[in-house]
Amino acid sequence: MLQGKKIILGVCGGIAAYKSALLVRLLKKLGAEVQVIMTPSAHAFITPLTLSTLSNKPVLTHFQKEKQGTWNNHVELGLWADLLIIAPATANTLAKMANGQSDNLLVTTYLSARCPVIIAPAMDLDMHTHPTTTTNLHILKKHGVLIIDAEEGELASGLEGKGRMAEPENILAQINAQFKTGSKLAEKKVLITAGPTYEAIDPVRFIGNHSSGKMGLALAKEAQNQGANVTLIIGPNSLDTSVIKNVIKVTSSNEMYEACSKVYGGTDIAIFAAAVADYSPSKISNQKIKKQSENISLALSKTIDIAQTLGKLKKKGQFNVGFALETENELVNAQDKLAKKKFDLVVLNSLNDTGAGFKGDTNQITIIDKPNNSRKFELKTKTQVAKDILHEIEIRL
Repeated sequence: MLQGKKIILGVCGGIAAYKSALLVRLLKKLGAEVQVIMTPSAHAFITPLTLSTLSNKPVLTHFQKEKQGTWNNHVELGLWADLLIIAPATANTLAKMANGQSDNLLVTTYLSARCPVIIAPAMDLDMHTHPTTTTNLHILKKHGVLIIDAEEGELASGLEGKGRMAEPENILAQINAQFKTGSKLAEKKVLITAGPTYEAIDPVRFIGNHSSGKMGLALAKEAQNQGANVTLIIGPNSLDTSVIKNVIKVTSSNEMYEACSKVYGGTDIAIFAAAVADYSPSKISNQKIKKQSENISLALSKTIDIAQTLGKLKKKGQFNVGFALETENELVNAQDKLAKKKFDLVVLNSLNDTGAGFKGDTNQITIIDKPNNSRKFELKTKTQVAKDILHEIEIRL
């Protein structure tokens, strides 16, 4: 999607500048042409040599190229770019952009740019919440600048809070969204379920599983990158889902079913990646169950099989994808699930494969389609796996 796109990456003087190197690498990997412009203060945090090596272009900072009088033309740069992204964008640069103070090459290029502009602010907690910063962000938003909100976490000062620059992968997702053309998923309505469900035993305890939701979130990000209108319905998790525009958070299998039921009828593609509990307590105690005897019996009832129930409502043109996490007879069990639940594809992964399964950042899958053709993939990151799955869907659309 980014092949041949001309992108200016502005890098300002903040500790988050180290993340810019990874962003350049990600952009180049996807085929973009990247021109880095650094503010003078950014040189203290990352060297121009690092960024020029990764971008395969000289890094620009000053108006004047040489003592002879040749210069870096900010007007030409502004007209050349398909996108201007500033990451990190410091409080100082935000103030200059909002007020038109053009005392460096980056801000003058911003004022000359006719392309979309994205900024990823990064600063300490109190700077981020200061009225001048919030005012400047509001002004830039009114001017049509897309703001990738700062993330929460540990800051360079040692404080905890909002101010961290968004991770390069999240920034890339927003960049991809600017160029969402060519994919068969563009404008498709995609429902993705992710994560575990927690089935309450009492107000304190629950039945659950080890699913992190990472695979489902990776699918949601990639589908959104390709222009799909994604609804992510996700169980309890500790992930940052803020990059997904439409997220519905649920806890129990019943809540997930209710949420899916409201969305499924209008979807083009449904990907059931959640690890939904098969059973839930038949009776939930209103009070915490006290430890009284050596043994306790817990009556369980089957939960609604969301994918199978919605599969019965499947209309012509809808495309359903299921997941099968198995520990034995993997292929047979996956094929059985494919037929029983009216899936068009089933994604099989086995806990017997090293690096696959819950919580990790990698996965190894086999994709099986309705005629029982199967394709096994090597171990990859969950982001790469998401691309493989969506590619297989695209082929069959």
